[in-house]
Amino acid sequence: MVVMGLTTIPVTAEVRDRLKRLASKGETYDQLLRRLVRDAEARLLYEREKRILETEEFVPLDEA
Repeated sequence: MVVMGLTTIPVTAEVRDRLKRLASKGETYDQLLRRLVRDAEARLLYEREKRILETEEFVPLDEA
């Protein structure tokens, strides 16, 4: 893993505490946030694919 410069993200104490509860044992905030972002990106992709499947018309390749 390449270590880049660190930054500070101001959050309320409530958000910090909620992040702590979501973290696995030994997981850093950076690791936790990367996991949450990865999960959110996967969910967005799933929702996009689902919407396409529900709204688009598809033709089987052998009929194209």
